[in-house]
Amino acid sequence: MSIFDEIKKKLSHEFIDIIEWLDTNNETIVHRFERYQNEIKNNAQLIVREGQTAVFINEGQLADVFKPGTYTLNTKNLPILTTLKNWKYGFDSPFKAEVYFVNTRLFTDEKWGTKNPFILSDKRFGLVEIRAFGTYSFRISDSGKFIVNVVGTDGNFTNYEVNEHLKSLIVTRFTDTVGEANLPIELYAANTSELSETCQDVMQPEFNRVGIELEKFYIENVSMPEELKKEIFEYSRLDKLDMAKLAQFKAAKAMELAAKNEGGTAGAGMGMGMGFVLAQQMGGLMGQPGAQPFGSQAAQPQTPPPVPVQVGYFYAVGNQQTGPVSFEKLKELFASRSINRDALIWKQGMTEWAALKEIEELKSFLGGNTPPPLPTT
Repeated sequence: MSIFDEIKKKLSHEFIDIIEWLDTNNETIVHRFERYQNEIKNNAQLIVREGQTAVFINEGQLADVFKPGTYTLNTKNLPILTTLKNWKYGFDSPFKAEVYFVNTRLFTDEKWGTKNPFILSDKRFGLVEIRAFGTYSFRISDSGKFIVNVVGTDGNFTNYEVNEHLKSLIVTRFTDTVGEANLPIELYAANTSELSETCQDVMQPEFNRVGIELEKFYIENVSMPEELKKEIFEYSRLDKLDMAKLAQFKAAKAMELAAKNEGGTAGAGMGMGMGFVLAQQMGGLMGQPGAQPFGSQAAQPQTPPPVPVQVGYFYAVGNQQTGPVSFEKLKELFASRSINRDALIWKQGMTEWAALKEIEELKSFLGGNTPPPLPTT
């Protein structure tokens, strides 16, 4: 390039007195307005369109920020820059400053997700791995703070660059929030709306610190291993079963099967007998009286039986002793997951505390339907 071309280029840029940015790329968040040696004429026109702000940087220091509108650049419209430049009585010659246009529109449908599964602790299933993904939307709320803390000197800062920063922040805060929620594992997928709102409230201060507003945050799916899903489904079904009705149903099935296998009246009688025995055994397991054996007659008591003594159970939650409570109340606590199979239980006559699953009459809570071993002769 000859010396005349260089002079022509300098003059053509030096006398440009309109500063504006026409956004031709929806992915650009910050665009630096380029000029020859960053010179701006006195009384130049600054045009800021809707969905934009203009930020002036003087020697690496934040100066004036302009919202949408048309401005004449002079000491009146550049109060901070005037102070930094020490223009006490105005100025006539061109001045140097960097001008950044910031896109303030709403950026929607941005994707986030956990690259790797993270671990949660569940009281019933122990340590479990889950994944999550969803969408979010954001906008630049404080252009000056965003330029200083995120953009720096990048002349063309894109949506991709800011998303890489935001996704890491989102995943970190999401895993912290989910871990502190301490919900039963199956409730995470069932309460995504409430969990999304909670996560947004937790993340918003972090976004504000860099000049970004988190407009919306959505959790679209929380997934877990298939083996864990099957365990949860089985546990849920067992928790809802009426164990007494289940025993009656199994007894009726046993009678029907025995009658078919043996055939005739004798087979039917044998089947009925087997059914009564099974019902009696299962009734004992469920804490209910069994049916009388076939052909026997119940003895008629001459005096009323003694009044049953109510057993009081003590249980421990969070290293605190609670009780005493009745058998039925303890069963309700287990059904509502206030206690689990490993909860410590004590009643009168026990020498020390024991886990619920180890106390014979409480094993019915766990849904077992296997009869106890036959007595040795």
